[in-house]
Parts: sequence; C-alpha cells; structure tokens
Amino acid sequence: MIEFLNTISSKALKVVDENISLKEYTPISISSENKTLASFDVSSSSEWESFLDEYLKSKKAKVAFGGYIEERDIYKRSAYFNTNDEEERNIHLGLDLWCNAGTNVLSVLDGEIHSFKNNLNHGDYGPTIIVKHAVEQKEFYSLYGHLSVESLDHIKVGQRVKQGEVIATLGKSEVNGDYAPHLHFQLIIDIENYEGDYPGVTSKKDLDFYKRNCPNPNLLLKLPNEI
Repeated sequence: MIEFLNTISSKALKVVDENISLKEYTPISISSENKTLASFDVSSSSEWESFLDEYLKSKKAKVAFGGYIEERDIYKRSAYFNTNDEEERNIHLGLDLWCNAGTNVLSVLDGEIHSFKNNLNHGDYGPTIIVKHAVEQKEFYSLYGHLSVESLDHIKVGQRVKQGEVIATLGKSEVNGDYAPHLHFQLIIDIENYEGDYPGVTSKKDLDFYKRNCPNPNLLLKLPNEI
C-alpha cells in the first residue's frame, strides 16, 4: 500500500490553503528531543501559539509541518493519553501543519465524507472529518482534525468531495482540543469501527500495527525536508 500511495500523484497534493506556496512551508520538530521547547510551558496553547508565530517569522514561512512517528512530551498534559492501566501514548501518527486559525482545509483527493464528530476530550482532535477514498479499487481514508466547529455544520455522510475542495477551516485553541491552530492530517487503511475519530497517537507497544495501518501522509503531500 505504501508504494501505491506514493504513485497516486507525482506532484505535491495540498490539504491547506491552495494559495500558500510550497516555498512558504518549513519543517518543524516538536519531539521530546527538541530542547528549544524547554523555553516555554508546553501545556499552554497560548504559549505554543506565540512560539510558533515566532518560528514561522524566523523562517519567513506560513506553514510549519512535520511530526509523523514523532515521540512527544506534549501529551503528558492530558489524562486522555495516559491512564494507569496502559502504556503511555506519545507517538504521533499523523502529519501536523501549523498555520493560522481559519485557514482553509482541502480534501487531499476525490472521495466522500465517511464520518465527522466533535471529539471533546482535553488534547483530543476537537471537530474532525474523515474522508473515504477509492483509487484503482483500493480504499483508504484521510482524517482532518482540529477544525472549527462551523466546519461540521453543513456536511453529511456520503457527501462527495473533490480533490482540492475546501471541506473545513482550522479551529482556534478554544475548540480544537486546546492546541495552537494546526491541521492533524492522517492516512488510515482500515478504519475499523471508528466514526469521526481514529487514534492519532499510539504507544510503543502498538506502534508496529499503527505504522502499517497509518502510513506516512507525506506519501501524498510530498513536502521537502520533512523532519
């Protein structure tokens, strides 16, 4: 499936504002190993937003991206990712695109709305849309998390969407799970029984399964210099 996804498009596919040039994208790491994150309170969405604003300015960019299979400390702030009866979930399964609230979110390929939901746990996705794709008789799904509440107002299950069509906008921290504004974009082969939700973070114990079921979104986005 990885080879197939990589051959779907020879050009980079976009999932945020079509008018932002790829030259205005810059990679970023928010892994546990990035010592610059110790300079502010990572549990504060407002401090994250200030950090990212400065980072983007320093890179003369509008979108910072990265994070696939990245081990992160940010999830320690939420009991949703850490319970007493399971190994800590702190390995990120999607690719994040950090940019302004209100930014248009685009369907990566033709498809149909599989499901949508407002996931309200602290540190969760907030408003989320999942699109089902069928390419050359192969089915898979794309997940768009941390959206605005309004993004869920006028869509319905089974609704057809086109590649590059605006399907949502990014939400503010008050509604997106308490993060600086960004899109969590994830590919999923087998959606299992989930609707409007799918794990976006895993433990080391389950990593092998999720790496197979959630391949690197950059197979489609083809962003350069991903960290």
